[in-house]
This record gives sequence, structure tokens and C-alpha cells, in this order.
Amino acid sequence: MKLHNLSNVGGAVKRGKRVGRGEGSGRGKTCGRGGKGQTARSGGSVRIGFEGGQMPLYRKLPHRGFNNKNFRVEYAVVNLSDIEKLESVNEIDRVVLVEKGLIRGNAGLIKVLGDGELSRAVKITADKFSASAKTKIEAAGGEAIVASA
Repeated sequence: MKLHNLSNVGGAVKRGKRVGRGEGSGRGKTCGRGGKGQTARSGGSVRIGFEGGQMPLYRKLPHRGFNNKNFRVEYAVVNLSDIEKLESVNEIDRVVLVEKGLIRGNAGLIKVLGDGELSRAVKITADKFSASAKTKIEAAGGEAIVASA
């Protein structure tokens, strides 16, 4: 197969809209733009939020307060039910979790949550543990180690 042998699938290439070719074409006179005014001009219409020169709503509303988005700490979450599925592994840390696909490689901090049960002793290293996860891990004879940053 060569480039000159390739062809488009039927319906893939659509002809451009030919405007301004007389009234009989169906796209004559105003060319589908309606009447006169700002929206009929080239360069599109108006920007988002523009209210025709009136003071826009986003400028009328007060801009006060605190937003925690820039300062929050996000954790990649792993449940005990996910750890239970890793039957052959007894020592679990960041490397193992990434290999098994439970967290992404670029994940920041890791938190283990207590959703599910643990039937065997496992040594888990993570940045944070929920209280229920820690009790379940220790009840199964395992160890919950908080990773030092």
C-alpha cells in the first residue's frame, strides 16, 4: 500500500459551504448570518460574558474569600480490598503499587483506606493511613509504616 493508493471513506470529505452565490443558492444575500449588526460582521461575535456594554455580572459580584485549591494536599487512595488482591506480595510500597497498577507513577502521596478486609499479615509503607485501615492491618498481624518524606 502506498500513499497514492489511499482513498477516503465515503462521506469523510464534505464540500465547503459556498456562500454569497446568489439568492437561488439558498446562501445568498446575508449568507446565513441573519440581518445586520455585530453578529453579522467577520471575526465572530462577542467574547464570553459580554453583555453589550452593560457592566457584566462577573464584575458586579464581589471577589472575596479564600480558596483552598492552591494549598490542598491530594492523596492517591488505595483500599485494603485492593491490597488483599495482591496475594503473592507481603511487603507493599510505592514501587509495588505502581507495578500492579493500583496507583499512577506520577502520584504524589499515598493514603491507605480501610475499605475491605485483610486476611494475611502484610507490611505496608505509605504516607498516611486511615484509623480503620491501621487497626485492620495490625489485627491481621501486619505492619503499617508511615513513610518519612
